[in-house]
Amino acid sequence: MDNATESASPDCPVIRIAAAVILDDAQRTLLVRKRGTTAFMQAGGKIEAGEAPTAALRRELREELDLTFDREASRHMGQFTAPAANESGCLVEAEVYHVSAGGALAPRAEIEEAVWVDPFAPGDLPLAPLTRDAVLPLVRRLLAAQAR
Repeated sequence: MDNATESASPDCPVIRIAAAVILDDAQRTLLVRKRGTTAFMQAGGKIEAGEAPTAALRRELREELDLTFDREASRHMGQFTAPAANESGCLVEAEVYHVSAGGALAPRAEIEEAVWVDPFAPGDLPLAPLTRDAVLPLVRRLLAAQAR
């Protein structure tokens, strides 16, 4: 597990989430922005008590983007910790999965915007710390390894 440079405040527990790395045919990764926020991040969400991370991810992708994926075909990429983008003083502990999602991408629920981003050149998009510091570097390593 990667350790964040900040720690959670006593008032805010660590938030457990499941996050998806979804790539399109052009090797761009899907990032989303929740309504009323500025930071872009991986699709996914909080893991409920007693819920498996892949079950949480499946539920969140369906609710937020109308996407589905085969749990058996998903690949666990690691567990990472970073400051939460939208909950000041909190940390997120993310189980990150590479998934091949099916369905027509349809942002809904709390998702205001979904964009496909080149992981090597994300531009000036405001990125969540987890995305910037852990996930995009991970995706770059994955794509570089596939190119060999």
